[in-house]
Amino acid sequence: MNRVLMTALAAAALAVSGGTTTASAYDAPPRTTHGPCQYTQTPDEPAARRVPLPPDPRHTPSHGTVGMAVRTSQGPLPLSLDRAKAPCTVQSFVHLARHRFYDRTVCHRLTAYPTLKVLQCGDPTGTGEGGPGYEYKDELPVDLPPAPSDPTGARRLYGRGLLAMANAGPNTNGSQFFVVYGDSALRPDYTVFGTVGAAGLKTLDKIAAGGIEPTSQDPAPVDGTPVLRTELLSVRPSCRP
Repeated sequence: MNRVLMTALAAAALAVSGGTTTASAYDAPPRTTHGPCQYTQTPDEPAARRVPLPPDPRHTPSHGTVGMAVRTSQGPLPLSLDRAKAPCTVQSFVHLARHRFYDRTVCHRLTAYPTLKVLQCGDPTGTGEGGPGYEYKDELPVDLPPAPSDPTGARRLYGRGLLAMANAGPNTNGSQFFVVYGDSALRPDYTVFGTVGAAGLKTLDKIAAGGIEPTSQDPAPVDGTPVLRTELLSVRPSCRP
């Protein structure tokens, strides 16, 4: 299940892996939580690691921030999750972290296009195809400024330091996410749910400077596996939500 993230390049469509949704192979409808977030099982795309559906309280917390202590093999990547911007997304991310879903997973994709500079993580399979076995609705940003590189105004500025969800189309969020190490121009189709701390930006710069693994087809790629293997060693809330 491949999460897709579009660049602002005129003819380039870039997959930021995370998933496509197909009709269920089972007769019974997938299980859905009854709260406002409506986390829904994806039987055709089982969890890469077994994890229950997230809590979905009637009043999903929608105020304040949650600090996340993220240790990677390349350095710290502290995150601040913003419940006001994306309460259901934060609820899911914290749930996955508490169940150690992200621990010992590899950030499988780095991009270095002029208008797309991100590191993508969150798939235990390391292929861009894995997820948590459920999906949930978008909480799309409404306050991003227009991207200066796009005269049409269709794309927005996903600025350096933003944390956002990868997806496979509307309402297909799962576990894969991306962090922006350089200003990027994207359609506002990706839920923004937090930011990267200063120490994390240094780590991202180090990973980006390491470059992308060349292939036999492309000796100087701008999209692919980071040369510096980046493993999420542990992802934990650093303060109570």
